[in-house]
Amino acid sequence: MYLGGGMLLAAWLASAAGVGRPSIPQPSRPSSDDAHLEAIAAGVQSQAARLHTRMASAPAPGAAIRNPFSFAGRELTEPIIVRRPAPTPPVIETPEPDLVLLGLAEDGSTRTAMLGSGDDLVMATEGQTIVGRYRVEKVGPDAVELVDLTTGATRRLFLKLQA
Repeated sequence: MYLGGGMLLAAWLASAAGVGRPSIPQPSRPSSDDAHLEAIAAGVQSQAARLHTRMASAPAPGAAIRNPFSFAGRELTEPIIVRRPAPTPPVIETPEPDLVLLGLAEDGSTRTAMLGSGDDLVMATEGQTIVGRYRVEKVGPDAVELVDLTTGATRRLFLKLQA
């Protein structure tokens, strides 16, 4: 046992003698690429410092205007009503009836116009509707004014003088 313990002690001392001080690697000389990278890093550091100083004086965000997760009453405003003009019905072009003022008759203060519409004879006074399209507006001594009920246009028929 003494022999085994002595051998272990000798082996331990031998291994400790082989171990020297750890060597510290010497830094190598900086190359041109390293100098270029150091310049870039210095530029980035200066920009970061500028950004930090600007952010220190930046305005703080304002308070939230509304919280979408809280429910509370709100003021009711009058609704905005947009009124669009009613669509105008399409105008159906119908040919004007062939009307001719044939004559006028007078009974006291009432005048009656005799109108020819094709082969028909129509007798009308003021306010009557004729041919389903015109209202007699005025019966004068030598003319009749008719108002078109579809377009609102005024049509005048004159009495032709016999020569």
